[in-house]
Amino acid sequence: MPAHDLRARYDTVVVGGGHNGLVAAAYLARAGQSVAVVERLGNTGGAAVSTRPFPGVDARLSRYSYLVSLLPKKIVADLGLRFATATRDVSSYTPTFRDGRPTGLLVGGGEERTRAAFRELTGGEREFEAWTRFYETNRRVAERVFPTLTEPLPSRKALRARVGDEDAWRLLFEDPIGVGIEEHFTDDLVRGVVLTDALIGTFADAHDPSLAQNRCFLYHVIGNGTGDWDVPVGGMGALTDALAAAARSAGTDLVTGHEVTRIETDGTEAEVTYRTAESEGTVAARDVLVNASPQDLARLIGDAPPAPAEGAQLKVNMLLKRLPRLKDTSVDPREAFAGTFHVAEGYGQLATAHAEAAAGSLPSAPPSEIYCHSLTDPTILAPDLVERGYQTLTLFGLHTPARLFAADNDAARADLLKATLAQLDTHLAEPIEDCLAPDGDGRPCIEAKTPLDLERDLRLPGGNIFHRELSFPYASESTGRWGVETGHANVLLCGAGAVRGGGVSGIPGHNAAMAVLGH
Repeated sequence: MPAHDLRARYDTVVVGGGHNGLVAAAYLARAGQSVAVVERLGNTGGAAVSTRPFPGVDARLSRYSYLVSLLPKKIVADLGLRFATATRDVSSYTPTFRDGRPTGLLVGGGEERTRAAFRELTGGEREFEAWTRFYETNRRVAERVFPTLTEPLPSRKALRARVGDEDAWRLLFEDPIGVGIEEHFTDDLVRGVVLTDALIGTFADAHDPSLAQNRCFLYHVIGNGTGDWDVPVGGMGALTDALAAAARSAGTDLVTGHEVTRIETDGTEAEVTYRTAESEGTVAARDVLVNASPQDLARLIGDAPPAPAEGAQLKVNMLLKRLPRLKDTSVDPREAFAGTFHVAEGYGQLATAHAEAAAGSLPSAPPSEIYCHSLTDPTILAPDLVERGYQTLTLFGLHTPARLFAADNDAARADLLKATLAQLDTHLAEPIEDCLAPDGDGRPCIEAKTPLDLERDLRLPGGNIFHRELSFPYASESTGRWGVETGHANVLLCGAGAVRGGGVSGIPGHNAAMAVLGH
């Protein structure tokens, strides 16, 4: 995307061209404001981009973020986005061994098939019935809470009344999520499958008294009132391309290759200083929205930075010549990898991995989850790759906090990747390395990103994909009306670090725009 010259003044300047910044810009420009988005990189999209990471291979992968749940249909409709998602028939498959026999739990394919899978794994109906009750409770909470995310922040009391179920409130908002999981389920594998939604990018134990795991779990089960995680058709870049088009068509100036270095404000007028490869300049605005982390905001405006919250994940992209065969021959790999494929994510395994990482060591059996985008949406692959049976795999590892990579990021990455793939191989009838496609130079198509890599590439503090710890979606003493306010009246936070931020949602962008417009 070519860079454009900035005008001397705008109604609003948005710092950072990630998906939230583009949402905010599109809303404001459609309301008649003059708006500029100023982006450091040579393209917009931030972490929600599609790229061809493997030289000489026409496979366009969602490089960082990869599934959609929290993006409200309201934003898609309001902005007229030409963007679609595809549902997955299989929710998850979790391989394991019982009595030395390879087996697993397939969730999906209809109620009766899922019931049969639970019965086969656990020997009875109890766990399936508990699963049904547990997720029906989550669904009711989702239907009541999700619409509030694009409204002014409710008070804790008001949200509790809206949920209208004291047992559900205790389960999700008061007791550590481990309490509810252990009350509902007895099977270690089933408990682990449930817990994983509380640990995506969040380094916490099931019983952590901070309830960081509860907040993570909540955002993973309330998306659009269903909690479904869908595949972005065309890859995640299709969403941010659509958002950029919507912002541009409404009159927004999208300016790339411009790094903002300072924001000065008196509360009513602001001046934004930026630099390019050739020069430095300033642009004035009535309001400034910052689509970056709270740490970056503090640095730009000269405030004391908030306490950092490190990331704790491994992101791996792979391109395969074929899907690997499974030791559990009762499941087709095309089903197993179409949903979320859980590896080393039993309840006890997750607890052990957390304890090892908390003690300063990479997990000996790293937990991870994998899915295959191209099974649901083959459009991200060139037609000749589809014809030859190529597939993508995206792996997201848990319980690997940034501190474990501080001494030697490259060595720790290599060790973790080796151990993670070894855990996957435990359940495969052939090594995953044998299935990797070669790139144009003959090298295996696999790349891995640690929290420190994400900090370097995307300026995520400590590699935290949420910018900071997630917050419950209600007001507190330190939040404003929309959860985007800062200590400066005309500077708002519109990125993932806002209240109700995190994930690919556009919600902070929408809410910052509403705050500017006085809604």
